[in-house]
Amino acid sequence: MSDHILDLQNVTVQFGGLRAVNDVSIYIDPGEFVGIIGPNGAGKTTIFNLITGSIPPTEGKILFKGQSIAGKRSDQLCHLGISRTFQNIRLFPEMTAYENVALGLHARPQYSLIEAFVRTPAAVRTEEQSSIAVYELLDMVGLKSLALERANSLPYGLQRRLELARAMATSPELLLLDEPAAGMNEDECDDLIRTIRNIHTEMGYAIMLIEHHMNVVMELCEGSRLYVLNLGQILTAGTPQEVQGNPHVIKAYLGEKDESYV
Repeated sequence: MSDHILDLQNVTVQFGGLRAVNDVSIYIDPGEFVGIIGPNGAGKTTIFNLITGSIPPTEGKILFKGQSIAGKRSDQLCHLGISRTFQNIRLFPEMTAYENVALGLHARPQYSLIEAFVRTPAAVRTEEQSSIAVYELLDMVGLKSLALERANSLPYGLQRRLELARAMATSPELLLLDEPAAGMNEDECDDLIRTIRNIHTEMGYAIMLIEHHMNVVMELCEGSRLYVLNLGQILTAGTPQEVQGNPHVIKAYLGEKDESYV
């Protein structure tokens, strides 16, 4: 049995004659922070879609805590302990920040519909505990004071934070972050780095990150491991320092070496 919390073994995804992912092996251990980078079309989001059950593998194995999860529905994977954010924000725009996070908590109901309807003491107690948990998650991403604001009234960067809080509401063991800094300016990226680093430290999740902002990747994956994808295959893997100095990575993705990455 694998000791990794997530283990992709020789996974291939083929759409007709196109191999979007080709013989990819990636793993992450409990509590680890791992990054995946690569140019557009490299297969990064396809890997997240594989893990979360949106698409099936053509070949290979996907193991979560040693058990195959290929073919499982997204809701089943959520109950197992896998949660994700998306490149394009997927909030309920007319709902408040509080309600968006509360929905995540209710993805794992702790009482029956009958208990909820008759308002049993257990249901009331659970609702009170859930309310506390929602405010704690909003506080962690700096949104506690905006709990009653509608999601679509929040600035873009704060909507990104709200999506993080909602993903955490399902109590995951593995959190997948798909380009959380997309569309953010430098100051917003710096704030996001601090927020994600705090989440990782406080919550202890295993976190897998896809990101194009290299400063975000290098900061968050410092001392950990980066996978570099190109044309659906693993180009290399190593520490951020090893990856940024790899001539194949520079040619395929980073371009000419930038002194700001040294």
